[in-house]
Amino acid sequence: MVVFSSLRSREKEQWKNLVKFYAANRPYFQRGLRVAFLVYVLVAIVHIATGSGPSSRRGASVSSRKGGKRDGKPQRVAVDDVFYKRLSKILRIVIPGIKSKEALLLCMHSSLLIFRTAISLYVAGLDGKIVASLVRARPLEFFFNILRWLLVAIPATWTNSWLSYIQSKLALAYRTRLTQAVIGQYLGDDGAGDKMYYKISNLDDRIKNPDQMITHDIQQFSSSLAAIYANVAKPVLDMFIYNYQLSQNVGAEGLFVLTVLMQGSTVLLRALSPSFGAHTAMSAQLVGSFRHTHSRLNEFAEEIAFLEGEETEKLLLEREYGGIMKHENYVLKARWWHGCFEEWIVKWLWGSFGLGICAIPTFFKLPGVSSSDLGIRTQGFVTNRRLLLSGSDAMGRVLYSWKDLQDLAGYTARVSELMDTMSDIRTGNFKKSLIASASQEENVKLLQSRGKVFESEEIKFEGVPIVTPNGDVLVRSLSFHVKRGQHLLIVGPNGCGKSSLFRILGGLWTVYGGVVHKPPPKDFLLIPQRPYLCLGTLRDQVIYPHSKAEMENRGTTDGDLLRILSLVQMDGVVEREGGWDAVREWRDSLSGGDKQKMAWARLFYHNPKYAILDEATSLVPPDMEGMMMDNATRLGITLLTVSHRPSLWKYHHMILHYDGQGGYVFTKLDAEKRLAMQEEKQTLETKLQEVPKMKARLAELEEAVRDGAM
Repeated sequence: MVVFSSLRSREKEQWKNLVKFYAANRPYFQRGLRVAFLVYVLVAIVHIATGSGPSSRRGASVSSRKGGKRDGKPQRVAVDDVFYKRLSKILRIVIPGIKSKEALLLCMHSSLLIFRTAISLYVAGLDGKIVASLVRARPLEFFFNILRWLLVAIPATWTNSWLSYIQSKLALAYRTRLTQAVIGQYLGDDGAGDKMYYKISNLDDRIKNPDQMITHDIQQFSSSLAAIYANVAKPVLDMFIYNYQLSQNVGAEGLFVLTVLMQGSTVLLRALSPSFGAHTAMSAQLVGSFRHTHSRLNEFAEEIAFLEGEETEKLLLEREYGGIMKHENYVLKARWWHGCFEEWIVKWLWGSFGLGICAIPTFFKLPGVSSSDLGIRTQGFVTNRRLLLSGSDAMGRVLYSWKDLQDLAGYTARVSELMDTMSDIRTGNFKKSLIASASQEENVKLLQSRGKVFESEEIKFEGVPIVTPNGDVLVRSLSFHVKRGQHLLIVGPNGCGKSSLFRILGGLWTVYGGVVHKPPPKDFLLIPQRPYLCLGTLRDQVIYPHSKAEMENRGTTDGDLLRILSLVQMDGVVEREGGWDAVREWRDSLSGGDKQKMAWARLFYHNPKYAILDEATSLVPPDMEGMMMDNATRLGITLLTVSHRPSLWKYHHMILHYDGQGGYVFTKLDAEKRLAMQEEKQTLETKLQEVPKMKARLAELEEAVRDGAM
């Protein structure tokens, strides 16, 4: 018993010595704890920012049902190294340098964030002083504190408004930079002339809805990027400042205990957090798919109306929308329970921890801290509580920023997918679903090879295969030569490669072999069966793609345009529609024949070296067709015509005839001889159609003769 008493006395003595040692060296321990807290916060931020946050271990990925895959694998969407590589690439576009407008806006934003935190610190101390003056019953002191409160509200409200304004300006600046960069590649502002807008939709399957990505996804990305800076930088700054001040008031020991408790609850919260980044990317892709389906309905409205396909199209739209609703409902449920659990931890559990920490100076004697005065204790408690709530809110916003980072990762993946796909297409790396025959050995070798293209005044194909983007080999080796002024007529059954030839001439399709000599694209003008009429004035329909200024620079007047319209008997449309500056939806205002005439007027205005006519006179009367062909010939335009009208044969010198089985004949065209042969063919076909009737009549006569003989 004496031994145990001696041991307890020794332990008490050691404990007292330890307490004395700690009290004597408390400033050094406080500094150590503050440094440890600083290191902890920095490590935690890096931990979150590098993708070790909630759900990152689950390897979130997302792919669209109709795309979104690269090299056959679902595109990964997570806050990881891939995300930061994508983001850094885009950041170099939206913030091109430290002297850029965007960098200046970021600097202003940072300054305002620091100023707002300083105001919050002052308000926390002022809040405690106001309550202390109430407890001490000092009305004059209370009045002056309220006056300070009202005065500090002026810079506080000004700062908050400016922060919102600068953040919106940043989002607009980011969006402008990124949209200009993407549109520059999409429409070839950089002079590449690679027809990206055509190839991305027709030669590649990865992007089904580039319009939605350029409009909606870039806007969402820009807003998210502008918001993420404030949502991360401000809470991090607040955590340092508020917790440092709190440690000064209640001691770094309380801050250490609070950090341990909060870290434990944070681990649980991370483990239960859904993959919001993958959900965001999937939402964007589903919305894009729904929009793409609806755009097809608008594009083919006439055919659908004639076929009475409303019910089928409705089912397709409902299926797409049903997929969106199913996904959004799932995300809403996930956000609901996650929000409940998150708010309970961040607001209520952390709040209870904080109240206990704030009570330390009241219930415990801290070295160097006097708490005998009720007013001082009240002021300290209110100030500390305010600091604690602000610090907890900052910690909560840091955790909330994980969801913002995941959303940003989703939008970044979408924008990056668009930019990477355009980069691949620019280098000739297409990914298109191929038909079954493309897997045959000889076709595989053909699709892996590339031909040569040279600029020339003439058109010459030497062993060039005609291959569609999906790998269908229409003609294995095509050779022909057309000189300037030799009009070429191209005929053959549907799907044999007539229009495919023009796409190669226009630089739209890949040349998989042989040698192509052709003029540059600017020397060609295409008139399809359904011509394109742009948005703009009546004048714009004739001079497209020129502007009015470009028209005037080349010495053309409205009077000249009127004379051009008279060549196609369309000069009356100017007065009828209200003048050259009238703006209409011209594809609805003009009939099919008038659209073709307008396209011919455009041909006469530009007067190119070559004209590609793809059933370009199918909706105009024969006499008008002859007038337009004669005028094109007088202007020296070489015609490359696809048409089955025999009336056009006399305007051409050469003929390229596809047989539809991969073969062809290229020869001179003798229009008179061919017309005579055509008439003789039709005569013989008519006579052959009468043969069965004649045989039947002969059989009747023979039977009647036999019956009469009997």
